[in-house]
Amino acid sequence: MEKYLGIDWGEKRIGLATAEEELNMALPLGTVSDVAGILQTIEEEEITKIVLGRPYQMASLEHDINPDFLKFVEVLESQTNIPVIQIDERLSSLAADAMGGPKKMRAGRDEIAAALILQSYLDKQR
Repeated sequence: MEKYLGIDWGEKRIGLATAEEELNMALPLGTVSDVAGILQTIEEEEITKIVLGRPYQMASLEHDINPDFLKFVEVLESQTNIPVIQIDERLSSLAADAMGGPKKMRAGRDEIAAALILQSYLDKQR
């Protein structure tokens, strides 16, 4: 059974979400600040596949990708043998902001964005 880790990369925070293949529903997990936090989460959660949001500008081409993101991907892939699937994450943070509910009761923007990225991937797999 696959266990997924969704990642919303950011220069300050990295949002995380998880999902199990059987449930097919992404849930916000929290935030970390670096690859070490992701590696710890992978071990604790027994992750078998990573779904990473690839940050494009709205009208962007491949060469517009942030070099810090590309370095992040390189480090992540070099430190784990888990498949890393990259999907377009445009508008995930805006969608996370639009989700309602009292601020004290909901997960943070970054982990909600990670859940939206992961759920998008899961929905396309059906």
